[in-house]
Amino acid sequence: MKMIVGGAQIGGIQRDEPREAVVARMMALMEQAHAQGVEFLVYPEMTLTTFFPRFYVEDRAEFDHWFETEMPNAATQPLFDMARGFGMGFTFGYCELTPEGEHFNTSILVSPEGEIVSTYRKTHLPGHAEFEPERSHQHLEKRYFLAGDTGFNVVRNQGVVMGMAICNDRRWPEAWRCLGLQGVELVTIGYNTPSQNNLSKNEGIEKRVYHHELSVCAGAYQNSTFAVAVAKCGMEDGNHMFAGSIIVDSDGFVIARATGEGDELIVAECDFDKCAFGKRTVFNFEAHRRIEHYGRITAQTGVKVEV
Repeated sequence: MKMIVGGAQIGGIQRDEPREAVVARMMALMEQAHAQGVEFLVYPEMTLTTFFPRFYVEDRAEFDHWFETEMPNAATQPLFDMARGFGMGFTFGYCELTPEGEHFNTSILVSPEGEIVSTYRKTHLPGHAEFEPERSHQHLEKRYFLAGDTGFNVVRNQGVVMGMAICNDRRWPEAWRCLGLQGVELVTIGYNTPSQNNLSKNEGIEKRVYHHELSVCAGAYQNSTFAVAVAKCGMEDGNHMFAGSIIVDSDGFVIARATGEGDELIVAECDFDKCAFGKRTVFNFEAHRRIEHYGRITAQTGVKVEV
């Protein structure tokens, strides 16, 4: 089956920008998407707020105002209503504070009827938990979020097997393979990625964009799935994040790419029937995987040099 899929890249969100203003920007992109026939729309990680893990506070509860305690809520309900009126599915990321007081970097998948049909919490948190002065900038996701507890799951939405990942997850082949083993046909990835490695002056925006595309294209190819990776990007609170939003086909080729660093829509028609060829040939997991040799992947985390 074919579906027109969109990626709604978002430019920087400053600390004093209210949720309602951000949602208005999201709705403007959704209107553009509807005008171009988009049936499913992907927004970035942490779409509603600035990327606050770049800032350090001693008492992490001071940042609870960046988190959502319910979804949808008063600020986001208009987005849900618009999507339902258009008959458009969508996904976006936000910061979740649970009733139990747990903090997660979360993404939801919403059906064209406006129902949340899947929730994913970011698994591979990058960065560090304490202030580290040797870094050019802080990346404190481990301070403000718990590692996700959902695992990597799929849902059939709009006739397509969809799964979610968030930002750093795209760099980990285990995430893609967990989704691939469930027959995934579309992986959505939102990200907020600094343009400079905060521990390496030699790894700037060109290398980081290359590694971003490499990860998404390889993951899509090796699991015979389409993928949509969408940035929040540009200058944000004096810090720069790279753009590079892309839509990738099941052969690992980029079929749509953002050209700027602001609010921008990318669109591609995805023929999900094409996923079947790779799944039954080169990446026929049932025929070719040899799990008796893969135990080390789940038995250990860090590297052990024993020779």
